[in-house]
Amino acid sequence: MREWKEMALEEIAFINPSESLPKGTMAKKVAMTDIQPFTKKVTTFSIEPYNGGMKFRNGDTLVARITPCLENGKTAYVDILDDGEVGFGSTEYIVIREQPEISDKHFLYYFSIFSEFRDVAIQSMTGSSGRQRVQTEVVTNHRFLLPSPPEQCAIASILSSLDDKIDLLHRQNKTLEAMAETLFRQWFVEEAQENWEEGVLSDEFDFTMGQSPPGNTFNEEGIGMPMFQGNADFGFRFPAQRVYTTEPTRFAKANDTLISVRAPVGAQNMADTECCIGRGVAAFRYKHKSSYYTYTYFKLRSLMREITMFNDEGTVFGSISKTDFQKIATMIPPVSLIKKFEETASPINDKVIANCVQIKSLETLRDTLLPKLMSGEVRVDYERQDH
Repeated sequence: MREWKEMALEEIAFINPSESLPKGTMAKKVAMTDIQPFTKKVTTFSIEPYNGGMKFRNGDTLVARITPCLENGKTAYVDILDDGEVGFGSTEYIVIREQPEISDKHFLYYFSIFSEFRDVAIQSMTGSSGRQRVQTEVVTNHRFLLPSPPEQCAIASILSSLDDKIDLLHRQNKTLEAMAETLFRQWFVEEAQENWEEGVLSDEFDFTMGQSPPGNTFNEEGIGMPMFQGNADFGFRFPAQRVYTTEPTRFAKANDTLISVRAPVGAQNMADTECCIGRGVAAFRYKHKSSYYTYTYFKLRSLMREITMFNDEGTVFGSISKTDFQKIATMIPPVSLIKKFEETASPINDKVIANCVQIKSLETLRDTLLPKLMSGEVRVDYERQDH
């Protein structure tokens, strides 16, 4: 296999290439908020008249050059445009484009989230502490150890296959969750019976309001029990385990529904393991059978309008109390119908849960492989792959 060479980024890629897009032209705009941290593809965009900003085409990589966006991983590969179409976005992007025969466009994306590239970019930042910017020329002139184009393609192929599988599972989860939610709405809202008992939330669910442990018990080394303080930890279904505590106070069990109780009130997740809940979270469980977690999850979701009303409560930040939860009115369906719903919807919900576990495993594998492949610590036998 060929040896790697020290090269400047500008030797293998076009940096901020020029594009024609007359002012006032309606085009796809990718705002900084449209880029999810360390998520390869652009997830959302708007269509607006062009009035300035960085321009790009499909296959380009957008790298945020301001703080804290760069540190937070706002980097994306563009694949939302039609052939020949030009998009635009913030002036605070660096646009990186492949040079045919010299670099691979997918490799350039993965290289731009590689720690060595990010460290050079972050260390080049100048300006006030609140608005520091990457010095583009420092990044593009820095000499990195880089593989040949065939090995770039092979490296990108491995990492892209993992990201494609992760993306597929995310899209599958959204479809499955919509199916379960549609079933719930049909059975318990559209086909609700007048003879169902009128009650309040606490008639159906046991719930625990969180309480934060002492700050000196927190750590990020995985010592003790995972702790969730609020919606900042929440993901698509399960929260990210970032903070742990050695002195847990209030607990949620695996599969309990978690609701944020401080601004913003109403963000929803599910516990994937026994955990400690801080004062920004409440945990819910079906009173008569804890295994009915699918009904619990979608019943709480159906009451979001009533719960999120409390975002307007309080002098500064919205909040919802235990008493507030206890007073939320609800219709209580018969247990036999809930049992039937669980038998029908739980397999769908359990597939979402299994997908989330697989996504986490694939992300861990990708994040472990990426620095090893990008540094040459692990080499790809791309010559053998070609045959």
